[in-house]
Amino acid sequence: MKTELTTLDTTRIDDTRIAAVRPLITPALLEEKLPVPDAAQALVEHSRAAISRVLHGQDDRLIVVVGPCSIHDHDQALEYARQLKVQADALKEDLLVVMRVYFEKPRTTVGWKGYINDPHLDGSFAINEGLEMARRLLLDVLDVGLPVGTEFLDLLSPQFISELVSWGAIGARTTESQSHRQLASGLSCPVGFKNGTDGGIKVATDAIQAAQAPHAFMGMTKMGQTAIFETRGNADCHVILRGGKATNYAKADVDAACSLLKAAGLREQVMIDVSHANSSKQHARQIVVAAEVAQQIAAGDTRITGIMIESHLQEGRQDICPGVPLKHGVSVTDACISMEQTGQLAAAVRARRV
Repeated sequence: MKTELTTLDTTRIDDTRIAAVRPLITPALLEEKLPVPDAAQALVEHSRAAISRVLHGQDDRLIVVVGPCSIHDHDQALEYARQLKVQADALKEDLLVVMRVYFEKPRTTVGWKGYINDPHLDGSFAINEGLEMARRLLLDVLDVGLPVGTEFLDLLSPQFISELVSWGAIGARTTESQSHRQLASGLSCPVGFKNGTDGGIKVATDAIQAAQAPHAFMGMTKMGQTAIFETRGNADCHVILRGGKATNYAKADVDAACSLLKAAGLREQVMIDVSHANSSKQHARQIVVAAEVAQQIAAGDTRITGIMIESHLQEGRQDICPGVPLKHGVSVTDACISMEQTGQLAAAVRARRV
C-alpha cells in the first residue's frame, strides 16, 4: 500500500501573532562602519575606572549622571553635551560628570519606545537606523569629551553600543528581572540598580548580589550568532534610590537602605535619583531635592556616592503630535529642568572633605 506523503504545516501553531520579520544588522557590521577611535576608547576606560574608584571609596568625588530623560534629536543632544562639558571641566575636582544618554524607554502601557526603536518618532520602527544613530551619537558625545551613561532595557541592544558606555542603569521595572541581573553580571561598566516602583529596596540589593555572581545564559554575539555567554560577575554595582509610593532621599531613607545593604554584606552606598518619584514627578522639584541631598553630603555623609538629574536645554516636556513641529530642546518623555548650574553640589562635596 502506497503511503501518501504530506508536508507538515506548522503555520497553524507557529508565529501566529507575528506580523512581520525583518533583517537586523549585526553588531560587528555596525562597529565596522562606526569604529571606536583611540581617544574614545581611552575616555571610556578611564571614566569607568574613575567611577569604580568612587564606588569603592578610593575617590571622594560625587558621580553626577545628568542629561535628558531620553534622547530624541542628535543635534540637540550634542548642543546639550557641549554646554555640560564646560561645567564638567570647571567642577572636575569635586564632581565626576556623566552625561545621561538614554535611548530606550520602558512604557507603563504604550507610547514612544525611544531613539533606537523609533528614531523618526513616527511609528516606523526603523530599528537598524536607530541603532546606527544611537552609536553615532555616543561617539560624538565621547568626542566632546564626556563619558556617557544609559539604561540597559533591551537584552540585545547592548551588543551594539555597550563598549561606549561608562555607566549603566537597570530601571525600576527591570531590577527584579533575572535576565537583566545576568546581563549586568557581564557588562564591562559599573551598573546601578534602581529600587522597585513601590519603593522597595530589597529587590535592588538582591539584584546586586545576583549581578556580582557568575552566570551562564543565551545571547547574541557581535557576529549575530546565538551563543551561551558565561560571565565573571560585576563588582561595580550599586543601588539607586528613585522613590516609590513615597520619596526616599532623606537621611532616614539612606540609613534604611544602607542597613539592608550591610545585612546583605554589600557596600553601604547609594546614588540618589532626584527625579521620578523622589520629585513626585514634578520636574522643578528636582532642584529642591538636589539641594536637600547636597545638605546631607555637606554634613559629611559619605554613603551618598552619586546623584541623577533629568535636565535638557529647555524646561518641561512636550507630546509627539503628527504634523506639529517639536519645540527645540524640550523633552518628549518625562519633564526636565533646564540646563542648571551644579556648583551647589560641588560646594557640598568640598564641605564634606572638611
